[in-house]
Amino acid sequence: MSEKDTTHFGYKEVDKNAKAGMVADVFHSVASRYDLMNDLMSGGIHRIWKRFTIELSGVRKGHSVLDIAGGTGDLAARFSQLVGEEGRVVLADINDSMLQVGRDKLLDNGLQGNLEFVQADAQFLPFPDDSFDCITIAFGLRNVTDKDLALRSMLRVLKPGGRLLVLEFSKPENDLLSKAYDTYSFRVLPFMGRLVANDSDSYQYLAESIRMHPDQDTLRDMMEDAGFTRCEYHNMTGGIVALHKGVKA
Repeated sequence: MSEKDTTHFGYKEVDKNAKAGMVADVFHSVASRYDLMNDLMSGGIHRIWKRFTIELSGVRKGHSVLDIAGGTGDLAARFSQLVGEEGRVVLADINDSMLQVGRDKLLDNGLQGNLEFVQADAQFLPFPDDSFDCITIAFGLRNVTDKDLALRSMLRVLKPGGRLLVLEFSKPENDLLSKAYDTYSFRVLPFMGRLVANDSDSYQYLAESIRMHPDQDTLRDMMEDAGFTRCEYHNMTGGIVALHKGVKA
């Protein structure tokens, strides 16, 4: 295979056309225990990261919001409350297992009216130009085959002045934290995956995919190259996670 025909799946080099299916298999496997594993892996801190994302979103009543890789619906649930009856929240995920878990969770919590559920690929978003006031993608961009293509797709469906927020694992700010994080990711995480979800391989992939994801400055540059303006990022938990923000001019 030539270089242009391949991409990374964790640390493995795979055919570009095969990656989406391989990622899908991972999330089919973990969907039913995704929330539990998130709590265990982060000690519940992921809720703080998501709360900060919501605060920076600027979402208010009447807005249209797209939550890509929305998974089990943590962000979509809060956005549904913020936009009110006049607003619209679309929870999109490429994986039908994750989408089903998210739909069931939100409907069980009495959230519906302004919510839509769409199975969609971030690289080829099935929405008209200038559709959304805000787009979020939390812990999903690293799984996308062509991140540049996905960023341009997001820019296209944002309204002028709209915001993109990318919440993703990133590069720790100091070496000591980085070493501790490596130990946790490659030893503790797969063990927890095997113990709780009976699936160590999927969590090994998740750890590897985090290391292969662009660092903070690189992702900011990618957003600027895609056409976003006023791009910036905020490190959280020592840079283990970063929230990137960009605006459509």
